Amino acid sequence: MNRLTLLLPPRAVLAADAALASGPIPFWLRRGDARPAAAAGRETALREHFQFAGTALPVAALTREADCGDAAGSTWLRADPAHVRADMATARMLACGELGLDAADCEALLRPLRPLFGDSGFPIDAPVPSRWYLRAPAGAHLPVFVPPDRALGDDLRLHLPEGNEGKRWRSLLNEAQIVLHNHPLNEQRVARGQLPVNSLWFWGAGALPQWVKTPLTRVLTCDGVLAALAARAKCAVAAATPDALTGFDGESLLDLDDAAALPALANQWLPRLEHGLARGKLAELRLQLASGERAVYRHGQRWRFWRRVQPLRA
Repeated sequence: MNRLTLLLPPRAVLAADAALASGPIPFWLRRGDARPAAAAGRETALREHFQFAGTALPVAALTREADCGDAAGSTWLRADPAHVRADMATARMLACGELGLDAADCEALLRPLRPLFGDSGFPIDAPVPSRWYLRAPAGAHLPVFVPPDRALGDDLRLHLPEGNEGKRWRSLLNEAQIVLHNHPLNEQRVARGQLPVNSLWFWGAGALPQWVKTPLTRVLTCDGVLAALAARAKCAVAAATPDALTGFDGESLLDLDDAAALPALANQWLPRLEHGLARGKLAELRLQLASGERAVYRHGQRWRFWRRVQPLRA
């Protein structure tokens, strides 16, 4: 029996897009069976499919293992390259991770940062240009760090680590920003019309879980964190492309929680999913919205005509 879970953006994002607000998604939500709502957030949705020890998703250790295969036995922290812009009142992070760097750029930027972090006991490296890592010493006490998607565009001071443990990291961040601000590579980037890499963002701290379990047989995603989590659970992983929908069997998760890819969701994915339901290739479609809504839809439920379908509203 083929079951597909569809991980979708928040309801407000879907409702703001005319093609999605009145398309198959509101039909499936209304004609299908509603399930109890969950807490909002992507991590909540992932925890519904993956079981592992601990209360927080150890993003850095999972992606480090996927990138290098050496995450076991250490605590890891992401220190991704970022662009911060200051205004009259505060500073805001406008980009993090994907900043168009190559290996040579990373090496140039890391050269003056290595003594700073190495002397503090947190060696830094960048096996992937968009994913930089700090290895924490044994017994290190780390504060709570905020994922970059929660800090983007907001007052940066509201998302920095707090308390006495956070004070050290706020100081390290300030020193790293001074080093990067004065780096000649950033002058070259600005001259080329690129954003300068003038900050880092610490997040995703944790150790590699000894085990990860899931009932899923396959995950389709373009998100490196979810792909690493699925790989740790020995679950088949493939890129989320429309052609990947064909020929699967069992429990699959399709990750379409990407506000930047709404046209593809409306024009490519949803017609294929409708076709799969109509032809019996999909026995059940489970909908998970990042805002917490949950529902299960089967093709036979399309006849529930007494359930009037209306466009999505935020």
